[in-house]
Amino acid sequence: MKITLTDSGKRFNRDWIFRHLSFEFSAGRAYAITGPNGSGKSTLLQVIAGSTVSSEGVVAYQKQLPSDNSVVDAADAYHFISISAPYLELIEEMTVTEFLHFHQNFKPLLTDVTVDKIIDTVGLRPAAKKQIRYYSSGMKQRVKLAQAIFSDTPVVLLDEPCTNLDLEGIALYQRLIDEHCSGRLVIVSSNDKQEYQFCREILDISKYK
Repeated sequence: MKITLTDSGKRFNRDWIFRHLSFEFSAGRAYAITGPNGSGKSTLLQVIAGSTVSSEGVVAYQKQLPSDNSVVDAADAYHFISISAPYLELIEEMTVTEFLHFHQNFKPLLTDVTVDKIIDTVGLRPAAKKQIRYYSSGMKQRVKLAQAIFSDTPVVLLDEPCTNLDLEGIALYQRLIDEHCSGRLVIVSSNDKQEYQFCREILDISKYK
C-alpha cells in the first residue's frame, strides 16, 4: 500500500502541530518519523493511520499490487493498517490467548502463524493463563507489538515500539522486524535510533511547523 499526504496539517484549537506536509510512503519501505518530544510525531502517525482526521490537506491510500492499484477509501484504510502505540489500551481482563483470538476476529494473522506460536515467540508462555492486568509494563508492550506485527496487514505503524522493554525485549523487537516486516510498509515514530535503525528514510516533523 502507498500512503500519500498532500499539504497536510493538524491543529488543536489555534495551535498547529504540523502544517504543509507533503510526503509519500511507499510499499515495502521503512520510514522513521523523528523530532523533539512534543513535536507531533504521534499525532502524525495517528493521521496516517486514519484514527485522527487532518485539519487540512489530503491523506490518500492506494494499493500497490501487481494486479491492483486501486484507491482505498479513507474510511476503509484501517483494514490494511496495524498499529502499536503506548497510548493504545489492551483488554486487561483477558489473558493474552483470549486477547489475540479476539483481535484475530478483526485482523487475520500472518500466514502459518497461530496464537500459540505468537505467545511462544514473544516469550509470554509462562504468563499465558494470567489476565493481562497482572502483566508488567514490558510484558504488555510485547502483547502490543505482537498484535501489530503478526496481523496480516500491508502497513505496520509503530509508535515508540521499545517503550518499557528491557535489553532482551529490544532484541526481540528487532528480530520481529527482521523476520516479519520484509515487504511491508513500516513507519516508526521515535527519537531512539535502536527503534528505527532499519529505516532508510527519515521524516523530521520539526521541518513542518
